[in-house]
Amino acid sequence: MRSPLGCHDPARLEAERLPAEALDRSLDEVLAGRGAREPLWIFAYGSLMWNPGLAFVAKRVGTVYGFHRSFCLWSRINRGTPERPGLVLTLERGGSCRGLAFRLAGSTSREELRALWRREMSLGSYRPRWIDCHAGAERIPVLTFIVNRGCSGYAGKLPVEAMVQAIATARGKFGSSAEYLFQTQATLESHGILDARVKRLADRVKAHLANAAALA
Repeated sequence: MRSPLGCHDPARLEAERLPAEALDRSLDEVLAGRGAREPLWIFAYGSLMWNPGLAFVAKRVGTVYGFHRSFCLWSRINRGTPERPGLVLTLERGGSCRGLAFRLAGSTSREELRALWRREMSLGSYRPRWIDCHAGAERIPVLTFIVNRGCSGYAGKLPVEAMVQAIATARGKFGSSAEYLFQTQATLESHGILDARVKRLADRVKAHLANAAALA
């Protein structure tokens, strides 16, 4: 388990923020990895499923292999604070993950993609990568975001009790960590996707919140 103590240093957090030039360079490198005429697909497994932030012209339920969905990133801005970090999803190595593949409009501008980069890449918590997504008979090259284990926000494997406590009590700029979890679970269910670990965690957090409310 990675200690969250490093998360409590706002100065370190600010120092990790990537400058605009680094974000642009990262985006250019990733875009260079696809053919100029190929459609651009994004694979979503967390908040991008229910808030992609980009116009899309097609959506597929699909599976990527070699990675699984995991609440192992401390969120110290969007779904928590440096003093009380929440947890959000990333892709960890091993297993498989069912999620949503979005095909972006051909008119999607680089500026729109920069907005996605600012959202996902500003703290260096993820590594963008092209992988294959299997959607029925289709095999689609998709862009997705894999965990960067070297970032200070990487939590590693946490005890379930620690995950429940963090998710149930953290709130950040975009809302609570619990809302993030519940919205993810609702979106998975609405698309017929069963992720037993996410469901169990959502049930545990709901029970924790209900118990806390009863004791208040």
